[in-house]
Amino acid sequence: MAMETTAKKLFIGPRLRRLRQELGLTQSRMAEELGVSASYLNLIERNQRPVTAQFLLRLTEVYEIDLRALAGEADQQAVIDLAEVLADPLFRDLTVPHHEIVEVAGSAPGVSDAVARLYRAFLDSKRREESATARMPDRNDPLPSADDAVEIVRDFVQDQRNHFPALEDAAEALNGTLGALNADLFGAIRERLREKHGITVRIIPVDVMATALRRYDRHRRQLLVSEMLEGPARVFSAAYQLAMMEMGPQMDAIVGKAAIGSMATKRLLKVNLTNYAAAAIMMPYGPFLAAAENLGYDIQVLAARFGASFEQVCHRLTTLSRPTARGVPFFMIRVDQAGNVSKRFAAANFPFSRYGGSCPLWELHATFKIPGRVFTQIVEMPDGARYFTLSRAVSRVVSSWAKAEPEVAIGLGCDLKHASRLVYARGLDLAQPNATPIGINCRLCERPDCTQRAHPPFSKTLIVEEHMRGLTPFRFE
Repeated sequence: MAMETTAKKLFIGPRLRRLRQELGLTQSRMAEELGVSASYLNLIERNQRPVTAQFLLRLTEVYEIDLRALAGEADQQAVIDLAEVLADPLFRDLTVPHHEIVEVAGSAPGVSDAVARLYRAFLDSKRREESATARMPDRNDPLPSADDAVEIVRDFVQDQRNHFPALEDAAEALNGTLGALNADLFGAIRERLREKHGITVRIIPVDVMATALRRYDRHRRQLLVSEMLEGPARVFSAAYQLAMMEMGPQMDAIVGKAAIGSMATKRLLKVNLTNYAAAAIMMPYGPFLAAAENLGYDIQVLAARFGASFEQVCHRLTTLSRPTARGVPFFMIRVDQAGNVSKRFAAANFPFSRYGGSCPLWELHATFKIPGRVFTQIVEMPDGARYFTLSRAVSRVVSSWAKAEPEVAIGLGCDLKHASRLVYARGLDLAQPNATPIGINCRLCERPDCTQRAHPPFSKTLIVEEHMRGLTPFRFE
């Protein structure tokens, strides 16, 4: 009986310490806000005291956090990141078992993050060295790299569950003052920029704009938008400029609290936040969530109603995490035909691959064969987690005859338990679904006899047989 009681004790020390640091609080300040002693909080952070249900509830009330983020096991993405690092051939001889990876990610998330950052720096240094050798063999000074900045910003956004309450509130209020929900939102934004900020919006011929799609001329106070942008992209460009002019204080406050290093990284975060705010102006939280729920999250209808593109709606769906009004917790990924990931967002945990490609069995990659068609699929990860996904290939911008339209694939999904709320899952047997087994990527997947396998799993011993060839070139124990 004593053993059973001990097993049910919940220790959240490292996760609580990380939350406190993200909020910029001292132990004494957090203890005061939670109504406990500083010494008790210190014991919890050092995993010398389990937490009570009352303490967890108080945490959620005071800081409006998702209880699962603290009460759950090791963060799934942290486990994946560490596993991907250890999947590098550099560590093959160590054969670190999965349970040790989970233990480190759960009990020492700071160490796990440090290892992942060090590995990213190693890869970045290696790429720069290879690039310098290939392009400038006689040059010794290092090339600048944006990889670290991109990953740092992605990590920060993900730590916030891709939801920024201050921007949501400001955007919703701003949309209300525009006087037009979406009948002519572009005209409303254009008029506000002119009247309040003295900025003129002009649609400019492509031969003048060249490769630029949007440019703000500060001296002439003109927002120049390329004629190659279609309706939703034009609205987004105008909303982006309006957010820059009217929501700067909210964005600066977020950037100021984010300890993310270099000025370039801070500017990149500011751009990401401005993009977020622009989408929130186009699709204000309350009306957008209500429409999404009523329409069964029908992306095409939402796009038509709010004057947005398929990709814009998918991205917006990942941000609906207001504690008092949550939407389906979606994840989203955007890849090109070579498998390069240019976007990944999640309102909940999904095992994204950080250093390698995604599984080719995911129909996300098949969308390029039939552009415009929405592919639906239920996938099952190696740990048994199941997700309902939908994917579609889209063109990013209109191109001239001489240039091919750049295509990307958009993947959107959620935990299978939420699929019944989606119009795309109607008629499917969600209780006993026909799920496609996929992996995070080949190096982390231990599924045998996969015809799409490109690499053997790092955790298994490779078996090489000279006189036999199976469905896969890699056999392992």
